[in-house]
Amino acid sequence: MSGKNPALDQARTILSRYTNLVTFIVLATVLSILTKGASLGWDSVQNLVIAESVRAFAALGVGIIIITRGIDLSIGFVVCLVASVSASFAQTTDYSAALYPGVDFPSYLPIVAGLATGAAFGLFNGVLIAYGKLPPFIATLGTMSIAKGLQLIYTRANVIGSLKAPFKNIAQGSVGPVPNLAVYVFIASFIVWIVLRHTRQGTHLYAIGGNPQAARVSGINVEFELVKVYTYAGILYGVAGVLQASRLGLANALTANGMELDAIAAVTVGGVSQTGGVGTMGGMIVGVLTLGIINYGMTYLGVDSYFQLLVKGFIILVAVFADMKKYKRRA
Repeated sequence: MSGKNPALDQARTILSRYTNLVTFIVLATVLSILTKGASLGWDSVQNLVIAESVRAFAALGVGIIIITRGIDLSIGFVVCLVASVSASFAQTTDYSAALYPGVDFPSYLPIVAGLATGAAFGLFNGVLIAYGKLPPFIATLGTMSIAKGLQLIYTRANVIGSLKAPFKNIAQGSVGPVPNLAVYVFIASFIVWIVLRHTRQGTHLYAIGGNPQAARVSGINVEFELVKVYTYAGILYGVAGVLQASRLGLANALTANGMELDAIAAVTVGGVSQTGGVGTMGGMIVGVLTLGIINYGMTYLGVDSYFQLLVKGFIILVAVFADMKKYKRRA
């Protein structure tokens, strides 16, 4: 039957291969119709990019982890801790409620401290999983709680506000009409694309996700590669935390709340298989934008934020179910 209609077969093949991109285009078109074209205006596009940029870093991080058959539940609280640490070194010296009142730290310290905090947690996760042999779900569930506890202890559950203007400009500024955040996401995406598609390490990550035992037999140091991938993800969470603090101009215990759900949902919708060994940088970013379109659309239609959480949950379930059906023949 299928051979009688080559054009239809080709369309089905393209649709199957680019399902996430087609979904994004369809949703963007529907939203444009509902908003009478307003959603395609430059201001709306800018708002979407700004709103989703920080989540994009989290998605890139957890995306490369899922490619290796891993998972990371600590994202939200690690980003929260990073944002708090970074913000604490960027407070104005005359702010009486500052964590370090009267101390003027170098402008680079908030960035370095944030990246170091994220990298440390990524390294910790990697060691627990690769050498401690803990399941990724359990290991990152534990570090999630540790990160949350450290954030509350470090900040004494206070809001870290009154940040210096140069620090806030890191995320709030723009290059002409293009937001700084979009530039950062482009650079990070390009680096992840290079690593995944044009380096030996990228080949190793896909091999580990496809079949860890076969990867080990072929000479890949699976444990070391896993430590590296979790550390890379931690660095991306570090960037996300620094940018979140800069964008909001503050940090508190609710910063990045639920970001792990958003990131995992985004990469799953973007075609990163939970069975490992499958996924692209482009798919991760398209997944982030797709969820952004859905959030924007629900907000425009006046859907309550609580119901938006339900929708995200169902999106994850449907995306994983579709993923399992698609790759059910894989070993």
